[in-house]
Amino acid sequence: MEIILLERIEKLGQLGDVVHVKDGYARNYLLPQKKALRATEEAHAYFKTERAKIEKDSQSKREGAATLAEQMSGLELVMVRQAGESGQLYGSVSARDIAVAVSVSGYPIDRRQVRINTVIKSLGLYQAQVRLHAEVPVEITVNVARSEEEAKLQAASVKVTSEARDGMKQTADIEEILEQAPANELLAGEALAVAGTGKVLADEASAIESSAPIDVVAEDS
Repeated sequence: MEIILLERIEKLGQLGDVVHVKDGYARNYLLPQKKALRATEEAHAYFKTERAKIEKDSQSKREGAATLAEQMSGLELVMVRQAGESGQLYGSVSARDIAVAVSVSGYPIDRRQVRINTVIKSLGLYQAQVRLHAEVPVEITVNVARSEEEAKLQAASVKVTSEARDGMKQTADIEEILEQAPANELLAGEALAVAGTGKVLADEASAIESSAPIDVVAEDS
């Protein structure tokens, strides 16, 4: 199907672009979400006369998405699933599952707005991206566990690990500074030695100048 985009769509085009997409994608998502128009003669004429308003509406949507992104910042979803002793899920967690959980949390979205690197098939914490707008992504945490209690333990464990990693980094930085300290002290010592030599030379020059004979010219009486 040929459509006219009413806003920027990732990997598809910019506002006003005429592009070809699969019929299902257009009918089930782009057209119902008012992200595009079917590219008919009437639609072309409408877009031409209403472009300024359409661009203003697109800007308003982007600003609304940015506000929503601030509200969603730090969102953590707990997905309770059955799993074996090894942590392997009996099933998986997909983008659709995450979209439903986000919507239940009070932020209605479509599964096409969710980005994950791969289908989640084991327990643990994962990062997912929600595209509230083509230019407004937000990162959320997906905590997959066998129970709410296990989810809390997983979150606490990751926090402790992160703090320990930060502590190790700080220790490494301090050790690096200490390792560099002798070299810095050596450079400082050399600088002081050079300065001292310069002072000695200056003192010697001053002494020579003060001990030099002074010629006195007698005035004729």
